[in-house]
Amino acid sequence: MHPMLNIAVKAARRAGDIIVQASRNLDLLSISKKSHSDFVSEVDRAAEDAIIRILRESFPDHAILAEESGASGDARNAEFQWIIDPLDGTTNFLHGFPQYSVSIALKHKDILSKAVVYNPNNNELFTASKGGGAYLNNQRLRVSKRIRLEDCLIGTGIPFRDLTHMDAYLNIFKDIIPRVAGIRRPGSAALDLSYVAAGRYDGFWEIGLAPWDMAAGVLMIKEAGGLVSDLEGDDTYLESGQILTGNPKIFSQLLQIITPHLTETLKANHRSAKKITGRKSKAT
Repeated sequence: MHPMLNIAVKAARRAGDIIVQASRNLDLLSISKKSHSDFVSEVDRAAEDAIIRILRESFPDHAILAEESGASGDARNAEFQWIIDPLDGTTNFLHGFPQYSVSIALKHKDILSKAVVYNPNNNELFTASKGGGAYLNNQRLRVSKRIRLEDCLIGTGIPFRDLTHMDAYLNIFKDIIPRVAGIRRPGSAALDLSYVAAGRYDGFWEIGLAPWDMAAGVLMIKEAGGLVSDLEGDDTYLESGQILTGNPKIFSQLLQIITPHLTETLKANHRSAKKITGRKSKAT
């Protein structure tokens, strides 16, 4: 395993230990509300602090973007930036619902290069390196081979931070559900994306995600042979928060269903993201 990936795994496991220990005493936790249906606990902060401490010990010059503490270091000029979600699925965690994860990704010169997603409940460790493949507990991952949408299990996430796009989301949901074998919404985007890489889902879409929700899972999918884009087929997902992914056959079918439902608000969000990136490439 690459030294940088090894350190990220160490950090993810340490955060996982903190989360598991805290899960035994949920009633004692201090919890605050960031926005509608968006919670943060002392566990999120403790796990994030542990991750950052381990990363800083080995890579003091690297920039960091973390969900709870925000950006640190000179991201514009730094060669490396870590993108961290210490507890993806906090609401699940606070209810004792065992679907949450630690997500850590590394950008090298603005390109995702390393990824770790760790589920401490069942000790599933997803890892990926650019050009080196994606793995689950050292077993190589590939996206599913299904080609008929009617045979597929599709993952999603219901918008919960910002309800602006709820009508568009529900219209997409209503159009997809009669065409597939099933839709699931467990509540941890990092795990959902990792499940696409593992072939457990054939595709996934969501609106309103943050970079730390997606970064590690995106690399996992690409290295497992899948495609990733925003809801218009471009590569601005980290900036727009809109994401669509799947195996190559199913991805294209989902894109055809989703794009007619995009509202002017979603399209404006996409245009703003394109201006930020200055990129014109399609799904990767």
